[in-house]
Amino acid sequence: MFQDRLQAQLVPALQSAFQHLFSHELDVRSVGFQPTRPEFEGDLTINVFPFLKISGKGPEQTATAIGEFLQRQVPIVERFNVVKGFLNIVIADSYWTDFLREAGNKDILQFPSTGRQVMVEYSSPNTNKPLHLGHLRNNFLGHSVSRILKAAGNEVVRVQIINDRGIHICKSMVAWQKFGKGETPETSGLKGDKLVGKYYVEFDKAYKAEIEQLVTGGMPKEEAEKQAPLMKEAQAMLLAWEANDPAVRALWERMNGWVYSGFNATYTRMGVEFDKLYYESQTYVLGKEDVRKGLEKGVFYTKPDGSVWVDNTAEGLDEKVLQRGDGTSLYMTQDIGTAVKRFEEFPALQQLIYVVGNEQDYHFKVLFIILKKLGFTWAEGLHHLSYGMVDLPSGKMKSREGTVVDADDLMQEVVDEARKAGEELSKLDEFSEEEKSALYETIGLAALKYYLLKVDPKKRMLFDPAASIDLQGHTGPFIQYTYARIKSLLRKAVELSVGSSQLSVASGPLTTDNHQLLPEERAVIKFLHQFPAVLNEAATKLEPSTIANHTYELVKAYNSFYQSVPVMKEEDPDKQRSRLVLSAAVATVTKKAMWCLGIGVPERM
Repeated sequence: MFQDRLQAQLVPALQSAFQHLFSHELDVRSVGFQPTRPEFEGDLTINVFPFLKISGKGPEQTATAIGEFLQRQVPIVERFNVVKGFLNIVIADSYWTDFLREAGNKDILQFPSTGRQVMVEYSSPNTNKPLHLGHLRNNFLGHSVSRILKAAGNEVVRVQIINDRGIHICKSMVAWQKFGKGETPETSGLKGDKLVGKYYVEFDKAYKAEIEQLVTGGMPKEEAEKQAPLMKEAQAMLLAWEANDPAVRALWERMNGWVYSGFNATYTRMGVEFDKLYYESQTYVLGKEDVRKGLEKGVFYTKPDGSVWVDNTAEGLDEKVLQRGDGTSLYMTQDIGTAVKRFEEFPALQQLIYVVGNEQDYHFKVLFIILKKLGFTWAEGLHHLSYGMVDLPSGKMKSREGTVVDADDLMQEVVDEARKAGEELSKLDEFSEEEKSALYETIGLAALKYYLLKVDPKKRMLFDPAASIDLQGHTGPFIQYTYARIKSLLRKAVELSVGSSQLSVASGPLTTDNHQLLPEERAVIKFLHQFPAVLNEAATKLEPSTIANHTYELVKAYNSFYQSVPVMKEEDPDKQRSRLVLSAAVATVTKKAMWCLGIGVPERM
């Protein structure tokens, strides 16, 4: 279990305090440590209100008694103050400089192995259309959570399930057959996923025209939607696919191949990877055996039409169909089977996280209940990482109508914005065109990823491409710029033989006895000190926004330090070295934090 470095020193002293002052065995889980609010003096705050029954005293008396004990018994507790029932503790400079020394000499970001294997499923697109803005949030969330879990000491398996079958796939296929005239990615110059997506839109246009014609002829709209020739063709193609018709299967494989090639190019630019791919064309047959076993156990029941159901009313939900009367599967059926298959394939697996939008909240509640009812103990380790939709100023996306915000287009837009901003600043004269292009790519993707990750996943959000690029705002490029500034400072220090490339502090003290930390130094060190706890929290709650926002606060504090405290111009060599080590530690933590978010940091900007 993770334990904060500072708290590890204070907890035993707190236990002694409660034993000595109140003759009570303190349960450390009941102690809530919080960073002290900025308007009060202190580094760490303890709320004593939960302990008033134990102490038999008022809140201020209780807090004062504990504070006095800690000040007497713990060398790092320099002083304290009490605000009502809150004990604010000031930690001595020696603690922070010792921590900085430790950070300079060893990797404070290296977590020990937890021995846990975790699977994260994300992306999971349909092969009838290209990836869009919603997929970007999904992929960035899934990829970042995977990295955060890995950084926290877990073994991580990254997977996706590709929806490559069903009526929506057949729509694109029918439209291409009727209107495509043999068009291919090579002849059209379009990426394969975009070409197939084009025909998904064409199907919808032609289908609506057929419905309108039938309605004009006197047919009710609901009936027209069923009788439209195009829809009947798509349904016939689906039946042919399920019957393994060679021609239909060959067309399906050809068009899916185009899509996979397009997807791979998009994933490469996104910077996301997968360890294993699952395909619905292979998994849709799974789950039937599990349904049969559920019937035998009495977990499920059959209705007169032969369909199989589960009753979840006792759990506050409703009844759910798991298998149609004709024996065909539903999404729920295959999701049951796929989950079982994964835990069979990965026997050490302890947690399976599904990164899927909040429109599927109900589906996953039902899925998890079903798997628990079937008696799978691992079902306790299932988690739906639900996230809100992403909007642009233009409004909600509709893929059938072709108004979807394309992922490739949006990535290109933010890279173009980065290029425009870079050219206006004119600070890259010494860069080659190739170096400039690589830098704009890094900055643009950072802007996009950070903007989508800094918001709590559960919240719906509005994405503004232009605002995401701002070098002065709460953005990825602002963090990148601070990192590049630090790296420039450290290169200068090496050139002047002030420090080494690693800036290890093993060779000497960080500070002299008379060197007290300035408030700006102290603030930065505290943010560095908090990072392991922040990483642990992000891994526990599966929230990359925790790391994103903490990193922003860290670099903001560093910029305040850099602007007001001399580093290279400092004449005291010990102070100078201390500040260079501080700068190097900020660079290290920033790079690690951005890696956790899937974001690269340039050495020069």
